[in-house]
Amino acid sequence: MNQPLNTPPPRRPTDANPAPHVPGANSTPSIRCPAAAAKDPTPCEGPQDAATIIDRHGRESAGCVHHCARLLAGLEGARVHPFVPAPQALDIYSRARELPPFAWEIGR
Repeated sequence: MNQPLNTPPPRRPTDANPAPHVPGANSTPSIRCPAAAAKDPTPCEGPQDAATIIDRHGRESAGCVHHCARLLAGLEGARVHPFVPAPQALDIYSRARELPPFAWEIGR
């Protein structure tokens, strides 16, 4: 790159999908991972590309561990991508096992 070192980094477009405002939370909305459902009000946990979920049709969705677990709980025949590190994959599977499908609809 032929940019001076004092050039600020590029900014993300403003049309990105911000998280809904949660009362008592930080006033600046953050960008949520692609695995987060639109109606799920819970914030991301950790990196937004920590894992990838594959549905039974082969479609992939990357996201944080928290939202990948919630997505896995609601998709029949879904699995964690085989290249996800074992500790993260086990965390996702154990979290998903404890959740009902679409947990945000019943307040979990």
